[in-house]
Amino acid sequence: MTKSHSRPHTSNDNPFSESHFKILKYISEFHDRFYSLAEARSCCTEFYDWYNGEHRHSGIGMHTPFNVHYGRAPFVQYARARVLTTAYADHPERLVRQHPQPPTFPTTTWINEPEKAKTNSMTG
Repeated sequence: MTKSHSRPHTSNDNPFSESHFKILKYISEFHDRFYSLAEARSCCTEFYDWYNGEHRHSGIGMHTPFNVHYGRAPFVQYARARVLTTAYADHPERLVRQHPQPPTFPTTTWINEPEKAKTNSMTG
């Protein structure tokens, strides 16, 4: 186990867990208290099914984790781009700045990215 140097009472060691906790804290359907282990498990199962399968995440281009994990995000991205292109072609006056693009999503995500091997190139 490694000592964390995060601020007291502000855990930010794992952004994925922090995202879960923030949504759990503010979602109105989530219980303040559970009266049994079975009730807690049921509630969490429903929450994580929604969180991973339906909730659109801004950090992954408004995709669901399910679609990104199973490789469906590029197809969804393509369909979104087609819809935006059609909307732009039908009503360019509504979109005066530029042709709209769907939000992009990262190709790689790290909690703690490993250090890259340093190359020592000396010229001279």
